[in-house]
Amino acid sequence: MEALDLLSKKLDLLLKKYAATESENKRLRETVAAQTRSLDDLGRKLSSLEKDMVSVHIGSTRENGEDNENMRRQLDSVIAEIDKILNTLND
Repeated sequence: MEALDLLSKKLDLLLKKYAATESENKRLRETVAAQTRSLDDLGRKLSSLEKDMVSVHIGSTRENGEDNENMRRQLDSVIAEIDKILNTLND
């Protein structure tokens, strides 16, 4: 009978540990979900800030005449390359 009582106590202890582990697991899952949402939000904010930074950079280069001329040359060369590719495709 004493062995049965000992076994019962051990079972109760294991069940309590299981319940505590389940509770902690649930809490950790909620924490991970919240951090994932936060990370997604931060990623969207970063993307938006990068777009804004590019816009500001383009706006500031327009003010400088030399940079404007360099940008024009680069655009001309890109357009020339596109024209070459289109001509090749049409042949």
